Amino acid sequence: MLPWFQNGAFPLYLAPMAGVTDVVFRSICKELGADVMVTEFVSSEGIIRQDTRTRKYTEFTDEQRPVGVQLFGADGVRMGEAARKVIDWKQPDFIDINFGCPVNKVVSKNGGSSLLKDCPILASVASGVARAVGDQVPVTAKIRIGWDEQSINAPEVCGILQDCGMQAISIHGRTRSQAYRGEANWEVIDECSHHVSVPIVGNGDLTTGEDIRKRRESTGVSGVMIGRAAMQNPWIFREAKHYLETGGQLPPVPISERWHLIVRHCSLAINSSRYGNEKQTMMAMRSRLMAYCKGFPGAKPLRRRLSTVISLSEIEDVAAEYISHLESGIPELATP
Repeated sequence: MLPWFQNGAFPLYLAPMAGVTDVVFRSICKELGADVMVTEFVSSEGIIRQDTRTRKYTEFTDEQRPVGVQLFGADGVRMGEAARKVIDWKQPDFIDINFGCPVNKVVSKNGGSSLLKDCPILASVASGVARAVGDQVPVTAKIRIGWDEQSINAPEVCGILQDCGMQAISIHGRTRSQAYRGEANWEVIDECSHHVSVPIVGNGDLTTGEDIRKRRESTGVSGVMIGRAAMQNPWIFREAKHYLETGGQLPPVPISERWHLIVRHCSLAINSSRYGNEKQTMMAMRSRLMAYCKGFPGAKPLRRRLSTVISLSEIEDVAAEYISHLESGIPELATP
Protein backbone atom coordinates (compact mmCIF):
# COMPACT_ATOMS: atom_id res chain seq x y z
CA MET A 1 0.00 0.00 0.00
CA LEU A 2 1.17 3.54 -0.75
CA PRO A 3 2.72 5.09 2.38
CA TRP A 4 0.21 7.93 2.63
CA PHE A 5 -2.66 5.45 3.09
CA GLN A 6 -0.98 3.39 5.81
CA ASN A 7 -1.85 3.23 9.50
CA GLY A 8 -5.41 4.41 9.00
CA ALA A 9 -4.41 7.66 7.29
CA PHE A 10 -7.09 9.43 5.24
CA PRO A 11 -5.12 11.72 2.90
CA LEU A 12 -6.47 14.95 1.46
CA TYR A 13 -5.28 15.35 -2.13
CA LEU A 14 -5.11 18.62 -4.05
CA ALA A 15 -6.68 17.78 -7.41
CA PRO A 16 -4.63 18.53 -10.53
CA MET A 17 -6.18 21.49 -12.37
CA ALA A 18 -4.70 22.93 -15.55
CA GLY A 19 -3.67 26.54 -15.13
CA VAL A 20 -4.38 26.43 -11.39
CA THR A 21 -2.29 23.89 -9.47
CA ASP A 22 1.12 25.18 -10.50
CA VAL A 23 4.14 24.87 -8.23
CA VAL A 24 3.26 28.09 -6.34
CA PHE A 25 -0.35 27.17 -5.58
CA ARG A 26 0.67 23.66 -4.55
CA SER A 27 3.13 25.13 -2.06
CA ILE A 28 0.38 27.30 -0.58
CA CYS A 29 -2.01 24.36 -0.26
CA LYS A 30 0.70 22.20 1.30
CA GLU A 31 1.28 24.85 3.95
CA LEU A 32 -2.46 24.86 4.64
CA GLY A 33 -2.69 21.11 5.16
CA ALA A 34 -2.94 19.29 1.82
CA ASP A 35 -1.34 15.84 2.13
CA VAL A 36 -0.74 14.69 -1.46
CA MET A 37 -0.04 16.76 -4.57
CA VAL A 38 -0.47 16.02 -8.26
CA THR A 39 0.96 18.31 -10.95
CA GLU A 40 -1.10 19.82 -13.73
CA PHE A 41 -1.43 17.24 -16.48
CA VAL A 42 1.42 17.16 -18.99
CA SER A 43 1.55 15.78 -22.51
CA SER A 44 3.59 12.62 -22.85
CA GLU A 45 4.58 13.68 -26.36
CA GLY A 46 5.83 17.04 -25.06
CA ILE A 47 7.91 15.21 -22.46
CA ILE A 48 9.44 12.92 -25.09
CA ARG A 49 10.32 15.94 -27.26
CA GLN A 50 11.85 17.50 -24.13
CA ASP A 51 9.80 20.60 -24.84
CA THR A 52 10.93 23.25 -22.35
CA ARG A 53 7.43 24.59 -21.78
CA THR A 54 6.04 21.12 -21.13
CA ARG A 55 8.86 20.31 -18.74
CA LYS A 56 7.91 23.32 -16.59
CA TYR A 57 4.67 21.55 -15.69
CA THR A 58 6.62 18.78 -13.96
CA GLU A 59 8.33 21.13 -11.50
CA PHE A 60 7.78 20.68 -7.78
CA THR A 61 9.66 21.25 -4.54
CA ASP A 62 10.69 18.64 -1.99
CA GLU A 63 8.43 20.34 0.56
CA GLN A 64 5.43 19.33 -1.57
CA ARG A 65 6.09 15.59 -1.31
CA PRO A 66 4.45 13.19 -1.70
CA VAL A 67 3.82 14.53 -5.19
CA GLY A 68 2.97 12.82 -8.45
CA VAL A 69 3.42 13.95 -12.03
CA GLN A 70 0.31 13.44 -14.14
CA LEU A 71 0.64 12.39 -17.79
CA PHE A 72 -1.91 12.11 -20.57
CA GLY A 73 -1.74 10.34 -23.91
CA ALA A 74 -3.09 7.32 -25.75
CA ASP A 75 0.03 5.30 -26.61
CA GLY A 76 1.20 3.02 -23.81
CA VAL A 77 4.75 2.67 -25.11
CA ARG A 78 5.21 6.42 -25.59
CA MET A 79 3.55 7.12 -22.24
CA GLY A 80 5.96 4.70 -20.60
CA GLU A 81 8.92 6.41 -22.23
CA ALA A 82 7.65 9.78 -21.00
CA ALA A 83 7.20 8.42 -17.47
CA ARG A 84 10.80 7.19 -17.39
CA LYS A 85 12.05 10.60 -18.52
CA VAL A 86 10.07 12.33 -15.77
CA ILE A 87 11.49 9.94 -13.18
CA ASP A 88 15.02 10.64 -14.42
CA TRP A 89 14.41 14.40 -14.21
CA LYS A 90 12.53 14.76 -10.98
CA GLN A 91 12.08 11.43 -9.13
CA PRO A 92 8.43 12.07 -8.21
CA ASP A 93 6.74 9.94 -5.55
CA PHE A 94 4.38 8.50 -8.16
CA ILE A 95 3.25 8.79 -11.77
CA ASP A 96 -0.46 9.49 -12.30
CA ILE A 97 -2.28 8.79 -15.57
CA ASN A 98 -5.07 11.13 -16.66
CA PHE A 99 -8.12 9.23 -17.85
CA GLY A 100 -10.54 11.91 -16.66
CA CYS A 101 -9.90 15.24 -18.38
CA PRO A 102 -13.07 16.37 -20.20
CA VAL A 103 -11.46 19.21 -22.20
CA ASN A 104 -12.00 18.95 -25.96
CA LYS A 105 -8.38 19.56 -26.96
CA VAL A 106 -7.35 16.53 -24.87
CA VAL A 107 -10.31 14.32 -25.76
CA SER A 108 -9.87 15.06 -29.47
CA LYS A 109 -6.37 13.54 -29.28
CA ASN A 110 -7.85 10.37 -27.78
CA GLY A 111 -6.57 11.32 -24.33
CA GLY A 112 -8.16 11.96 -20.95
CA SER A 113 -11.74 10.79 -20.53
CA SER A 114 -12.06 9.65 -24.16
CA LEU A 115 -10.33 6.41 -23.14
CA LEU A 116 -13.27 5.57 -20.87
CA LYS A 117 -15.01 4.67 -24.14
CA ASP A 118 -12.17 2.38 -25.25
CA CYS A 119 -11.15 0.08 -22.43
CA PRO A 120 -8.64 -1.93 -24.49
CA ILE A 121 -6.62 1.22 -25.23
CA LEU A 122 -7.06 2.37 -21.63
CA ALA A 123 -5.63 -0.95 -20.48
CA SER A 124 -2.74 -0.75 -22.92
CA VAL A 125 -1.84 2.73 -21.67
CA ALA A 126 -2.03 1.77 -17.99
CA SER A 127 -0.09 -1.46 -18.41
CA GLY A 128 2.44 0.22 -20.71
CA VAL A 129 3.29 2.84 -18.11
CA ALA A 130 3.34 0.33 -15.26
CA ARG A 131 5.71 -1.98 -17.18
CA ALA A 132 7.99 0.87 -18.22
CA VAL A 133 8.24 2.26 -14.69
CA GLY A 134 8.64 -1.11 -13.00
CA ASP A 135 9.34 -0.75 -9.31
CA GLN A 136 10.93 2.73 -9.59
CA VAL A 137 7.78 4.54 -8.42
CA PRO A 138 4.10 3.59 -8.05
CA VAL A 139 1.64 4.35 -10.86
CA THR A 140 -1.88 5.62 -10.14
CA ALA A 141 -4.76 6.80 -12.32
CA LYS A 142 -7.56 9.37 -12.30
CA ILE A 143 -10.87 8.71 -14.02
CA ARG A 144 -14.47 9.91 -14.23
CA ILE A 145 -17.41 7.61 -13.60
CA GLY A 146 -18.03 7.25 -17.34
CA TRP A 147 -18.37 9.04 -20.66
CA ASP A 148 -22.07 9.86 -20.22
CA GLU A 149 -25.07 8.72 -18.22
CA GLN A 150 -25.67 5.82 -20.60
CA SER A 151 -22.13 4.48 -20.21
CA ILE A 152 -21.19 4.72 -16.54
CA ASN A 153 -18.48 2.08 -16.30
CA ALA A 154 -16.20 3.17 -13.46
CA PRO A 155 -16.36 -0.15 -11.54
CA GLU A 156 -15.32 -2.06 -14.66
CA VAL A 157 -12.58 0.49 -15.43
CA CYS A 158 -11.27 0.29 -11.87
CA GLY A 159 -10.99 -3.48 -12.17
CA ILE A 160 -9.03 -3.11 -15.40
CA LEU A 161 -6.73 -0.50 -13.90
CA GLN A 162 -6.07 -2.62 -10.82
CA ASP A 163 -5.21 -5.58 -13.05
CA CYS A 164 -2.84 -3.33 -15.03
CA GLY A 165 -0.86 -2.41 -11.93
CA MET A 166 -2.39 0.87 -10.78
CA GLN A 167 -1.81 1.23 -7.04
CA ALA A 168 -4.54 3.81 -6.37
CA ILE A 169 -7.40 5.29 -8.41
CA SER A 170 -8.93 8.75 -8.05
CA ILE A 171 -12.50 9.11 -9.26
CA HIS A 172 -14.35 12.30 -10.15
CA GLY A 173 -18.00 11.53 -9.56
CA ARG A 174 -19.27 13.04 -12.81
CA THR A 175 -19.35 11.81 -16.40
CA ARG A 176 -17.40 13.49 -19.14
CA SER A 177 -20.62 14.84 -20.66
CA GLN A 178 -21.50 16.50 -17.36
CA ALA A 179 -18.18 18.34 -17.23
CA TYR A 180 -18.64 20.18 -13.91
CA ARG A 181 -22.43 20.46 -14.01
CA GLY A 182 -24.89 18.68 -11.76
CA GLU A 183 -24.01 16.68 -8.68
CA ALA A 184 -21.17 14.22 -8.25
CA ASN A 185 -22.37 10.61 -8.00
CA TRP A 186 -20.81 9.26 -4.82
CA GLU A 187 -22.82 6.03 -5.02
CA VAL A 188 -20.73 4.99 -8.02
CA ILE A 189 -17.53 6.06 -6.26
CA ASP A 190 -18.55 3.93 -3.27
CA GLU A 191 -19.33 0.97 -5.53
CA CYS A 192 -15.84 1.25 -7.01
CA SER A 193 -14.27 1.26 -3.55
CA HIS A 194 -15.85 -2.14 -2.86
CA HIS A 195 -15.07 -3.51 -6.32
CA VAL A 196 -11.27 -3.31 -6.05
CA SER A 197 -8.68 -3.69 -3.32
CA VAL A 198 -6.50 -0.69 -4.20
CA PRO A 199 -7.28 2.63 -2.49
CA ILE A 200 -10.03 4.73 -4.08
CA VAL A 201 -9.81 8.51 -3.74
CA GLY A 202 -13.15 10.30 -4.13
CA ASN A 203 -13.50 13.66 -5.85
CA GLY A 204 -16.47 15.97 -6.40
CA ASP A 205 -18.58 18.51 -4.46
CA LEU A 206 -16.29 18.63 -1.43
CA THR A 207 -16.47 22.16 -0.06
CA THR A 208 -16.40 21.74 3.73
CA GLY A 209 -14.99 19.50 6.42
CA GLU A 210 -18.51 18.25 6.99
CA ASP A 211 -18.73 17.11 3.35
CA ILE A 212 -15.47 15.23 3.70
CA ARG A 213 -16.39 13.52 6.96
CA LYS A 214 -19.71 12.46 5.43
CA ARG A 215 -17.93 10.77 2.52
CA ARG A 216 -15.33 9.16 4.78
CA GLU A 217 -18.07 7.68 6.95
CA SER A 218 -20.63 6.74 4.28
CA THR A 219 -18.39 5.32 1.55
CA GLY A 220 -15.38 3.03 1.26
CA VAL A 221 -12.98 5.68 -0.06
CA SER A 222 -9.47 5.75 1.39
CA GLY A 223 -9.00 9.49 0.84
CA VAL A 224 -10.49 12.47 -0.96
CA MET A 225 -9.36 14.87 -3.65
CA ILE A 226 -10.31 18.55 -3.43
CA GLY A 227 -10.33 20.67 -6.58
CA ARG A 228 -12.45 23.71 -7.34
CA ALA A 229 -13.22 24.44 -3.67
CA ALA A 230 -9.51 24.98 -3.05
CA MET A 231 -9.32 27.64 -5.76
CA GLN A 232 -11.58 29.91 -3.71
CA ASN A 233 -10.62 28.60 -0.29
CA PRO A 234 -7.21 26.90 0.01
CA TRP A 235 -7.80 26.96 3.78
CA ILE A 236 -10.24 24.08 3.20
CA PHE A 237 -7.46 21.56 3.94
CA ARG A 238 -6.80 23.07 7.37
CA GLU A 239 -10.51 23.41 8.05
CA ALA A 240 -11.23 19.83 6.96
CA LYS A 241 -8.49 18.33 9.13
CA HIS A 242 -9.77 20.26 12.14
CA TYR A 243 -13.32 19.05 11.48
CA LEU A 244 -12.25 15.44 10.98
CA GLU A 245 -10.29 15.51 14.24
CA THR A 246 -12.69 17.49 16.44
CA GLY A 247 -16.09 17.67 14.74
CA GLY A 248 -15.92 21.45 15.12
CA GLN A 249 -15.68 24.30 12.66
CA LEU A 250 -12.78 26.71 12.67
CA PRO A 251 -13.77 30.38 12.66
CA PRO A 252 -13.98 31.98 9.19
CA VAL A 253 -10.66 33.18 7.78
CA PRO A 254 -10.58 36.97 8.22
CA ILE A 255 -10.73 39.09 5.07
CA SER A 256 -7.36 40.61 5.97
CA GLU A 257 -5.74 37.15 6.06
CA ARG A 258 -7.33 36.30 2.74
CA TRP A 259 -5.91 39.45 1.16
CA HIS A 260 -2.48 38.73 2.67
CA LEU A 261 -2.45 35.35 0.96
CA ILE A 262 -3.71 36.82 -2.33
CA VAL A 263 -0.88 39.35 -2.40
CA ARG A 264 1.65 36.72 -1.39
CA HIS A 265 0.44 34.36 -4.13
CA CYS A 266 0.88 37.12 -6.71
CA SER A 267 4.37 37.90 -5.44
CA LEU A 268 5.43 34.25 -5.52
CA ALA A 269 3.98 33.83 -9.02
CA ILE A 270 5.94 36.83 -10.28
CA ASN A 271 9.16 35.54 -8.70
CA SER A 272 8.63 32.11 -10.25
CA SER A 273 8.63 33.62 -13.79
CA ARG A 274 6.27 30.81 -14.79
CA TYR A 275 4.01 33.13 -16.76
CA GLY A 276 6.60 35.65 -17.97
CA ASN A 277 7.24 39.14 -16.67
CA GLU A 278 5.27 40.92 -13.94
CA LYS A 279 2.56 42.23 -16.27
CA GLN A 280 2.11 38.86 -17.98
CA THR A 281 1.96 37.10 -14.62
CA MET A 282 -0.65 39.46 -13.21
CA MET A 283 -2.76 39.09 -16.34
CA ALA A 284 -2.52 35.30 -15.96
CA MET A 285 -3.48 35.65 -12.28
CA ARG A 286 -6.70 37.57 -12.94
CA SER A 287 -8.93 34.49 -13.06
CA ARG A 288 -7.30 33.25 -9.86
CA LEU A 289 -7.98 36.59 -8.17
CA MET A 290 -11.64 36.35 -9.17
CA ALA A 291 -11.84 32.91 -7.56
CA TYR A 292 -10.19 34.07 -4.34
CA CYS A 293 -12.58 37.02 -4.02
CA LYS A 294 -15.79 35.17 -4.86
CA GLY A 295 -18.35 35.97 -2.18
CA PHE A 296 -16.54 39.05 -0.87
CA PRO A 297 -18.81 42.00 0.04
CA GLY A 298 -18.89 44.55 -2.76
CA ALA A 299 -17.78 41.91 -5.25
CA LYS A 300 -18.98 43.59 -8.45
CA PRO A 301 -16.74 46.71 -8.34
CA LEU A 302 -13.95 44.54 -6.95
CA ARG A 303 -14.15 42.24 -9.97
CA ARG A 304 -13.91 45.26 -12.28
CA ARG A 305 -10.72 46.35 -10.57
CA LEU A 306 -9.21 42.87 -10.58
CA SER A 307 -9.94 42.40 -14.28
CA THR A 308 -7.44 45.14 -15.13
CA VAL A 309 -4.54 44.68 -12.65
CA ILE A 310 -1.08 44.53 -14.23
CA SER A 311 1.32 44.90 -11.29
CA LEU A 312 1.95 43.67 -7.76
CA SER A 313 1.81 47.22 -6.41
CA GLU A 314 -1.64 47.59 -7.92
CA ILE A 315 -2.99 44.48 -6.19
CA GLU A 316 -1.39 45.68 -2.94
CA ASP A 317 -3.26 48.99 -3.35
CA VAL A 318 -6.54 47.19 -4.08
CA ALA A 319 -6.08 45.04 -0.97
CA ALA A 320 -5.30 47.99 1.27
CA GLU A 321 -8.19 50.03 -0.10
CA TYR A 322 -10.63 47.15 0.22
CA ILE A 323 -9.67 46.37 3.82
CA SER A 324 -9.89 50.08 4.71
CA HIS A 325 -13.34 50.39 3.18
CA LEU A 326 -14.52 47.18 4.84
CA GLU A 327 -13.35 48.39 8.25
CA SER A 328 -15.23 51.64 7.67
CA GLY A 329 -18.37 49.66 6.85
CA ILE A 330 -18.39 50.61 3.15
CA PRO A 331 -16.88 47.69 1.14
CA GLU A 332 -17.01 49.54 -2.19
CA LEU A 333 -14.02 50.28 -4.36
CA ALA A 334 -13.79 53.21 -6.67
CA THR A 335 -13.53 52.25 -10.32
CA PRO A 336 -10.29 53.60 -11.80
